[in-house]
Amino acid sequence: MSSMSYAERATKTSNPLVKKLFTIMEEKKTNLCASVDVRTTKEFLELIEKLAPFICVVKTHIDILDDFTYDGTILPLLELKKKHNFLIFEDRKFADIGNTVKLQYSAGVYKISTWADITNAHGVTGPGIVAGLKAAAEETTTEPRGLLMLAQLSSKGSIATGEYTKQTIDIARTDKSFVVGFIAQHKVEEQEGEDWVVMTPGVGLDDKGDALGQQYRTVSEVVGKEGCDIIIVGRGLFGKGRDPLVEGKRYQEAGWNSYLNRIQ
Repeated sequence: MSSMSYAERATKTSNPLVKKLFTIMEEKKTNLCASVDVRTTKEFLELIEKLAPFICVVKTHIDILDDFTYDGTILPLLELKKKHNFLIFEDRKFADIGNTVKLQYSAGVYKISTWADITNAHGVTGPGIVAGLKAAAEETTTEPRGLLMLAQLSSKGSIATGEYTKQTIDIARTDKSFVVGFIAQHKVEEQEGEDWVVMTPGVGLDDKGDALGQQYRTVSEVVGKEGCDIIIVGRGLFGKGRDPLVEGKRYQEAGWNSYLNRIQ
């Protein structure tokens, strides 16, 4: 578990995307990633505008928008990113052979590699998935791009445990310039010179779970006890009639205070 501050980690890393991420976190005093899963572009952009001051990353599932267009959805999203200083993480969870994911990432209607700073992938198909995604990024943009490997999930009964988790971490090590970290429930064991970013879903200050198998843990558990870097929160910020301005600030403060307690 890292007792170094985000600022110290920003100076030590050679990865430009990780440096950018830690710098944003330190400047905005936040380790909150907002998961904005809604069905219309209007609601999507309005929610991001409200939550932007409190977050370091916005997480998208771009394929659930009913009215997606590149010009109508992505261009305004990039304007908000510029205005409010956050990174974009498309939670695509790639899980196919290298050549297929290369196309899924760069082509089609979404052209994810052109606008998403971060994406993620399952380890189930082996290291070719990392090579395929990296090739797509290199061919479509000069901006730094990063990949998170799905080491563990927050859903009940997930089989992403034990040997699967271990081998997924090994796959991440095949390309430390492109793979920046993990989706995981706790800090992974690091070798000499490693500093992985760990982003953690299933975090809630109020709810314990939902009817579809999601399980929530508290911010202090995830950041303080387990040593994770970024909390991913969705419905806790705007579901059930919650006010995103109130909840954004509440989760930002909870996450940041847990982090300060950890490094002290």
